[in-house]
Amino acid sequence: MSDYDPEPLVAARFTVTADVFPGLLSRILEPFAKRDLVPDSVRATRDGDAMRAEVALGAMPLCMVHLVAGNLGQIIGVRRVEAMEGRIVRLAA
Repeated sequence: MSDYDPEPLVAARFTVTADVFPGLLSRILEPFAKRDLVPDSVRATRDGDAMRAEVALGAMPLCMVHLVAGNLGQIIGVRRVEAMEGRIVRLAA
């Protein structure tokens, strides 16, 4: 038996408010794709000159939540990023 403590998987939801511009949605999904994370749902709405996108995952490594949120905040035109962690889904093996 090892002292290895597996990384917990958590449910997470990211809400991004940004200026509307072509390519925004693909740029929002890029931080997930480069970490081999597949969102369970993606929803985007436009309100005038702003867009709100929500990306939800049923399970992702806890250590990646702040990394993805930081990457989302670096996208040009992003006004605000909210990241919410949910319950621990399970411990990774």
